[in-house]
Amino acid sequence: MTPPRRMLRAGEVLFAEGDAPTGAYLIEAGELEMSTVVRGRRLVLSRLRAGELVGEMAVFDDGPRSTTAVALVDSELYAIDPEQVTERLAKTDPVIRALIESLLHRYRSVVRSYREASPPSAFDPEPSFEQLRGLAIARADAAAFDQATPTEGVDKLRLESELRQALADDGLDVRYQPILHIASGRVAGYEALIRWNHPERGPVSPMELVGLAEESALIVAVGEYVFDTACRAVTRLIDAGAEPSPFIAVNVSARQLQHPGLVQRIVERVEAAAVPRGSLKIELTESQSFDDVQVEAAIALCHRHGIGVALDDFGTGYSHLARMHRLQFDTLKIDQGFTRALLDEPRVHHVVEAIVAMARALDAQIVAEGVESGEVLEVLRMLGCDYAQGFLIGQAERLDHLVERLRAS
Repeated sequence: MTPPRRMLRAGEVLFAEGDAPTGAYLIEAGELEMSTVVRGRRLVLSRLRAGELVGEMAVFDDGPRSTTAVALVDSELYAIDPEQVTERLAKTDPVIRALIESLLHRYRSVVRSYREASPPSAFDPEPSFEQLRGLAIARADAAAFDQATPTEGVDKLRLESELRQALADDGLDVRYQPILHIASGRVAGYEALIRWNHPERGPVSPMELVGLAEESALIVAVGEYVFDTACRAVTRLIDAGAEPSPFIAVNVSARQLQHPGLVQRIVERVEAAAVPRGSLKIELTESQSFDDVQVEAAIALCHRHGIGVALDDFGTGYSHLARMHRLQFDTLKIDQGFTRALLDEPRVHHVVEAIVAMARALDAQIVAEGVESGEVLEVLRMLGCDYAQGFLIGQAERLDHLVERLRAS
């Protein structure tokens, strides 16, 4: 993986004409000069400043660099990996994708024609008007690429690069929300929740963070970061005297499951951490891209290695009963929308009661999310619900706070 941040001194070359492509860069600070050689003469094409992209052609194809980029002053850049764009481009409207590919082809063709041109004769020492006109067209094409990237898109690329930097610097935070075993009244486990306190923006909402990661290959790295952190957390909680030995549940989206070998890597991480069997669980959230065959294989692999699997937000979204007889989830998590309406809507009460009964018949446990009052907790106890999670039980906390409390008690 390309280092997320790149520092250049004044006069340093970022890449040279003819170099192999390695990705694009977002200029965070400084200024770069873009130039090319036309019939033996170096011609400056543009000067790029903070907020602009440089080398973006490399994220579209594997052609060699068509220009040379040199820092005019000390500059700071964020690397943009081609994978950040490849998947987005694949999902783009075919017409838009065809226009981008056509524009790229025109730019490459013009630059190549001048690179392959014969050397000037004694009667033609300078580039001709037509040559310069053609080069101007190429430059206009390159500018069109810049204009095709709106500020919102550049800001998203910047945020992705900063997220990659946060991963490299261990700058993400994982909080742990307690899950109560209702019958015993004791905390049985925790759900790991990823957080990111951006150095300039402040806290990034979890939805934006996960959405940003899911749009790119970063979701795999973020998921593995959470699993590694959760494995270490289990060990620390046990050493601090947590009783019973707790489990930690980590969210895995259908989007993550599409990456080959993801569950196998999770298993390897859990086994390398040598945590007790059952200490790590994964929570799958249903979506339109939920692949039953893929999920069935993932569940089977997890079960062989003592990793429980929960179906998150059960009863909403794309949930349907047809898959329940095939997918052997250990736990069903009732969406908080049902829990919060439990006291006020009799029909919701009957729905939750039916879900609990179905889970019992399927030998699965039930976690009710969004529990915010003692009255709701008591109803869940009467219905036979196994676990409760929500503000009444406790908010997500840093691991250090949990360990301190355990040791004090």
